[in-house]
Amino acid sequence: MKINDTFHVSYCTNIHPGTDWETTFNSLKEFAPKIKEQVSPDHPFGLGLRLSNKASEELTETRMAQFKKWLDANGLYVFTMNGFPYGNFHGERVKDTVHAPDWTTPERLVYTKRLFEQLSVLLPSGMSGGISTSPISYKHWFSTTEATERAFESGAGHLAQIVLQLLDIETQKQQYLHLDIEPEPDGLLENSGEVVHFYNTYLLPIAAEVLKTERGIPEDAAHKLIKRYITLCYDICHFSLAFEEPEYTFQKMKDQGIAIGKIQVSAALKILHDTQNEDAIWEELARFDEPTYLHQVTEKVGDTVTTYNDLPMVLQEKKAFTELRAHFHVPIFLERFDALHSTQDHILKVLAYVREHPVSEHLEVETYTWEVLPKALKRELSASIVREIDWLKERL
Repeated sequence: MKINDTFHVSYCTNIHPGTDWETTFNSLKEFAPKIKEQVSPDHPFGLGLRLSNKASEELTETRMAQFKKWLDANGLYVFTMNGFPYGNFHGERVKDTVHAPDWTTPERLVYTKRLFEQLSVLLPSGMSGGISTSPISYKHWFSTTEATERAFESGAGHLAQIVLQLLDIETQKQQYLHLDIEPEPDGLLENSGEVVHFYNTYLLPIAAEVLKTERGIPEDAAHKLIKRYITLCYDICHFSLAFEEPEYTFQKMKDQGIAIGKIQVSAALKILHDTQNEDAIWEELARFDEPTYLHQVTEKVGDTVTTYNDLPMVLQEKKAFTELRAHFHVPIFLERFDALHSTQDHILKVLAYVREHPVSEHLEVETYTWEVLPKALKRELSASIVREIDWLKERL
């Protein structure tokens, strides 16, 4: 669905079960047409497709032809994909394994290259396409500076192979595809400063050497290609957790020549100190403590942002605070619920900015936590998705 002739707007289908291709396709058939009918009845509606590694492996040429035929028959198209979670994303403990296998491994490279091959087939003519991915790895898996450096070096080497793949696709098919790195709390990349450091210290020099060795591409041209194909996925929830204002992040990326491949429209929990409601705040926050996903909590004191690696750490300590933010993707149309708030204000700032400066044409709602939300926030799934998309459309 295109808004203002600029933005392709959709939702990420990681909200649906997708262990294998059959489960994925059945979920899409159940939900996507009726959502499209309500939010974009007269125009094609794009999907933010999520394929697990297994589903991707099972999407054979025959099944791909059937899928494309189904998309066309239902007025649907795919313009972006979520390549962050490799395995199952529902119904079992995910936590830090969402990063596994990470960008230090050949498995992550093979999976991502396959996704790009599939996106290239699915993408309508004349559109650009992107795939969001892990921020290299998970910080707590590396106990020394040397181990972290090796992870960055290995990740940069694998990303260089993606640059070569996307260069070949654009040369041969005139399709522009990009890989969108998605910083998040406790990822090896979790804020704009760490993104810039990774590009300048690891990605640009290492990938440029690969492009020179394998294709004879000089350094300056290589740097432009790397920044063309390796872009940033700006997840609004995640950057609000980093306590970064949108204008600051977007300007910093612009100054470095790093493009915004995709904006994921999402909201975090915001917990504001209130002496009169302290017990209610802790009681309501405890309802968000569930065992499936990581819910890192961040706090800014002065210029320092501290990250607690999961919600139970904060609930056990119940430390004094002014403001906490928790990595729990809550419905974007809610500004507050009972004694808790959301970072919806961060979304509104981003939307105000992109209306004036359309830094990305891909906007994807990513509230994937409906099945683990507290009961009071749950609604029928398709109705919840429609409500989020309508809220976003109205503000664009």
